[in-house]
Amino acid sequence: MKVILLKDIKKLGRKFEVKEVSPGYARNFLFPNGSAVVADKDSLKKIEDQKNLELKIAEERQKENEKMIKELEGQEIKIETKVGEEGQLFESINEQKISDKLKELGFIVDKSSIEIDEPIKHQGEYLVKLKLENSLEGKIKIII
Repeated sequence: MKVILLKDIKKLGRKFEVKEVSPGYARNFLFPNGSAVVADKDSLKKIEDQKNLELKIAEERQKENEKMIKELEGQEIKIETKVGEEGQLFESINEQKISDKLKELGFIVDKSSIEIDEPIKHQGEYLVKLKLENSLEGKIKIII
């Protein structure tokens, strides 16, 4: 039985691929989980349209991310917090706090895209790496 996969499935295939599977596997596992549909002319056309739409959305997201990296590259982001006498911070600055500060400035960056070795605990300047989808990378300077 030919099916079109709607999700990536280990050891079977990737999303939108047409695969030959046993009828029992399709009926008992793939169809109930919403992982596949029968490969007929109508479903092939729908899946092709959906695939094109997702590609278009991915291209737009890629362009937005490239634009954001260009705007952020080399910028200095100031994060204000309470500091002790010896320059130690009363709260550490982590990926979430950096993400929140970037949101305040109008840049939507998920905290999982921000890479720091360990939470920042002292006053100073730090280079922070941003890793976005499709291997896009950039660096910003954080000033505490």
